[in-house]
Amino acid sequence: MRFRPVSFDRLVTELAERIGASPTDRHPVVAFDGAAGAADPAGLADALVDPLRVTGREVLRVSTWDFLRPASLRFERGRHDPDTRYEDWLDVGALRREVLDPLRPGGTGEVLPALWDADADRAYRRPRTALPGGTVVLVDGELLLGRGLDFDLTVHLWLSPAALTRKLPTGDHWALPAYERYEREVSPTDTADVLVRVDHPRNPAVKD
Repeated sequence: MRFRPVSFDRLVTELAERIGASPTDRHPVVAFDGAAGAADPAGLADALVDPLRVTGREVLRVSTWDFLRPASLRFERGRHDPDTRYEDWLDVGALRREVLDPLRPGGTGEVLPALWDADADRAYRRPRTALPGGTVVLVDGELLLGRGLDFDLTVHLWLSPAALTRKLPTGDHWALPAYERYEREVSPTDTADVLVRVDHPRNPAVKD
């Protein structure tokens, strides 16, 4: 793979220009995918909010960490089971039902930005949000590709195996087999619309 070095600010500018050029007669949904605790997809998604608003686009931020399954299901095979993290932590059906489907043709245009408080292990009970036309929805999370989720643009923040092991907190190393399985079965480096190498976050590089 050939990568083009860019600054973080330049990366944000390029993505904002690309996303901002999306048709205004629909709600473009952009996924930022990367290993939690290491790649920081949420940070990149957050950085795009103001630049997109400057272009006149409304923006809604959604985190898939607010769409996890209840603890009784996530930890049914223990708290450190990598296969469960890969397969069952994210409530894919709820994310599709509450966020993605309402924004598609024939949908209500009303989304539920957050469903489940994983820390408290209970529902947020927040009201639905009606989105103005053309609102951009920025979704962050991990292991998002290859699940049949209807995103308009996918951005994968990739770390080399050595960098992933180095940057991931030691207490989370039990999840490494989940990320290895993701690379093997989904190959996000090939399937993402935009691939960004973030071994050195201050000096990212974009795949040409």
